[in-house]
Amino acid sequence: MTARPESASPSEPPAVIRESLQGKYAGFASRFVAFAADVAVSLGVFMLVLAAISFAARVLTGKDITWHRGDTWIVIAYAVWAFVYFAYCWAASGRTAGMALFGVRVVTDDGTDASGWRAVVRTLALPLSFLFLGLGFLGILLGDRRRALHDVIAGTAVIYSWDARAARLRFLSRS
Repeated sequence: MTARPESASPSEPPAVIRESLQGKYAGFASRFVAFAADVAVSLGVFMLVLAAISFAARVLTGKDITWHRGDTWIVIAYAVWAFVYFAYCWAASGRTAGMALFGVRVVTDDGTDASGWRAVVRTLALPLSFLFLGLGFLGILLGDRRRALHDVIAGTAVIYSWDARAARLRFLSRS
C-alpha cells in the first residue's frame, strides 16, 4: 500500500511547541504560585535556622530555648531574612527559587538583567503592593505589560524564561 502525496500531510506539532512563552510577560497565576513557593522556602529556611539554634543551645547549655510568634524580634528577624532572600536572589540571577521552579524572571523595562539597586528597590516596594487589599497587584491583571506596583516603582517587569520548545528539543536530543 502506498500513500498518496495529496493525502499525506505531516501532523501539526503540539501547541506547546508551536508557541513559546519565552520573553513574554508573566501572568498572575505564574507569579502568584512562584511567590507562594518563595514564601514557603524562606519561611522553611528561617524555621530550620531557629531549630538549629535551639538544638545547639540545648546541647551546649542544657537549657531549652522557646520561640513565640509574638516575640517582636522574631518578626523583625524574619522580615530582615525575607528582605535578604528576595533582594539577593533578584540581584544575583533575576529569580528566586520559586521563580526558577515556575520559569519566570525579573528584568528591567528594556529586557536587560535587573541590577542590584533595582532588586533592592523592588524588594522595599513589594509590601506597598499588598496595601489596600492588594490593589497594587491589579496591574498584573489589567495592564498590558503585567506590572505590579512594585514593578512600576523599581522599573522592572517579570517575564517567562522557560522555553517549552527548547526543553522538548533538549529532551528529544537525549534519546
